[in-house]
Amino acid sequence: MPKSTTLVFDVPYSRRLRLWVTVVLLIVVMLNILHFMPGWKVPASETLGLPVFTVLAIFLAALACEYMDSSMGMGYGTTLTPLLMLSGFEPLQIVPAVLLSELMTGISAGLLHQRDGNVDFLRDIRARNTALLPGSLSGVGALSAVWLAVTISKFWLGIGISLIILSMGVIILLTRNRQIPYRAGSIATVGAVAAFNKGLSGGGYGPLVTAGQIVSGLPAKHAVAVTSVAESLTCLIGVLGYLALGKSIAWELALPLSFGALLSVPMATLTVRRASEARLRGAVGVVTLILGGIALLKLL
Repeated sequence: MPKSTTLVFDVPYSRRLRLWVTVVLLIVVMLNILHFMPGWKVPASETLGLPVFTVLAIFLAALACEYMDSSMGMGYGTTLTPLLMLSGFEPLQIVPAVLLSELMTGISAGLLHQRDGNVDFLRDIRARNTALLPGSLSGVGALSAVWLAVTISKFWLGIGISLIILSMGVIILLTRNRQIPYRAGSIATVGAVAAFNKGLSGGGYGPLVTAGQIVSGLPAKHAVAVTSVAESLTCLIGVLGYLALGKSIAWELALPLSFGALLSVPMATLTVRRASEARLRGAVGVVTLILGGIALLKLL
């Protein structure tokens, strides 16, 4: 029997966990010291651009949301954007900042998924091509979304996409213990729909792309890693588009988002490595159903 070509490295889980906990605690303690230290509260808030506790809350929210995203391929923008809007931030502050942080975490997650043996982009041509396909379609999807947004009801379009996400979640759960034949054509179709959805609404990319890959026969660990890389390409186009339109990035929001999101990646990729294929597929299926249901409820 030929050996697997996937690179697997001996990653000391406990050492990475201890280092991760130490860094997160240091940041939390440092921000609390800046808040409570006499005479530092106002200068710290002016330097950070936001109140210290607001920066801490953004950092922790990004940490939690990106952990889910990098370990299951979905949930960062879908969860974080509504939270930030409820906190009083404007969409034009949120979207570029979220896209920038996703760009950075997508690249780092792809590298660490490779490092931890969840995927081998260097030797696995199928994984590499699958990562490039959805990302390359993002520009076409964005342009198509702009063109169709004025002619198609966003409500019914959202209903359709939500139902697609829900159906994929059901299919994943029903087939989590089966080996599905790989279908490149199905991934191309899902990538085009996901890119269109991203260009129209700014969200819903991860559930479609990750679930679509699994339904099309790609292993769950590969699908999660591929989605991180593909979405980083989509976010790059989004960030460049905002800058080309003369929009600025709200750095007071982008920096804590990026730091929190980046810190979650090392533990998320280890979680994927230690999870069994069947359990990871089951988790992806459940989360896909939940996010699809939330999207449908928001429309109704």
